[in-house]
Amino acid sequence: MKNRIISMIISLILLTGLFAVSAPAETDRISVVTTIFPIYDWVREIVGEDDSVEITMLLNSGVDLHSFQPTAADIMKVATCDVFIYVGGESDEWVEDALKEAVNPDMKVISLVECMGDDIKMEENVEGMEHEHDHDHDEEEHENEEDHEHEEEEHEHEEEEHEHEEEEHEREEEEHEHEGEEHEHEHEEEADEHVWLSLRNAGKLTAAIAAALGETVPEAAATYTANCEAYAAKLDALDQAYAEAVRDAATDTVLFGDRFPFRYLTDDYGLAYYAAFSGCSAESEASFETIVFLAGKVDELGLSSVLTIEGDNHRIAETIIANTQAKDAAVRMMDSMQATTAEDVANGVTYLGVMEQNLEALRLALTK
Repeated sequence: MKNRIISMIISLILLTGLFAVSAPAETDRISVVTTIFPIYDWVREIVGEDDSVEITMLLNSGVDLHSFQPTAADIMKVATCDVFIYVGGESDEWVEDALKEAVNPDMKVISLVECMGDDIKMEENVEGMEHEHDHDHDEEEHENEEDHEHEEEEHEHEEEEHEHEEEEHEREEEEHEHEGEEHEHEHEEEADEHVWLSLRNAGKLTAAIAAALGETVPEAAATYTANCEAYAAKLDALDQAYAEAVRDAATDTVLFGDRFPFRYLTDDYGLAYYAAFSGCSAESEASFETIVFLAGKVDELGLSSVLTIEGDNHRIAETIIANTQAKDAAVRMMDSMQATTAEDVANGVTYLGVMEQNLEALRLALTK
């Protein structure tokens, strides 16, 4: 449903809004448009002091990646830029239509998900996640509905056999179509798009970005490569700090009372995890069963912290802690950088700085 709505919005923008937006002024500067903050910051690091490159971050108002809907101005920026870099997961399905309006035949388009190649991971639902409980509940309701329908149909059969046979045939066709749709939906896997939250992925992705920028600005390619290599050294150093923190930790499991976008990071260091929701989940309310399960895991594993992602609402994490035996675990936040704002950027926030703060939160969460 969300994808259809976004597609309709894009169509309306293209029909009524695109050409109402003032075209960008003629300039000799190279225009690089990015979606989320990590990509924007990586480009800043690669470009360095080169003021011939203008970098734009579309998601700059605090709107979460999963909720973002482009404006006519956003579509114009994408359509007229020299380089467009985006995540490329399910949250970016609007991009396909936006790129159809591109006026620059030489535009370079970089999808982080495509850059990952075979290293991309599919979203998973681990034990205790809300999706599992909802699915089981839906199945039980569906079975009850089928039982009720069956009883009604048997009664109709006793009254009018011919009418029943026609209705039974129609019902079977409808159920077959419905089951086919459910089967397709249940088995449709989505790539885990939160690739930027792995420092190791960041090294691979920044190298791809630097190469594309170098092709766009050949005279600066050597500088971009050097800047990228210097940045990669910083990524490697922080990666080692994460590895050391995990190696010295009292536990190898983290628990999120929230969505969980950190699978790439936990996989890098061999950490197990439990969470209320998957990374791209639209759910915001956890069931009683999920709360009890996660609270039980806090008790069973002796965890000192329940983690959340950025945002002001930590109610689920607090409820989990309230249902533990000791009730003394701390709520700690790890920032997934999906809603970093222009104000944050102006205040000096960087990708490395956020990942350093995440390391401190993780280190504390791994103590007992």
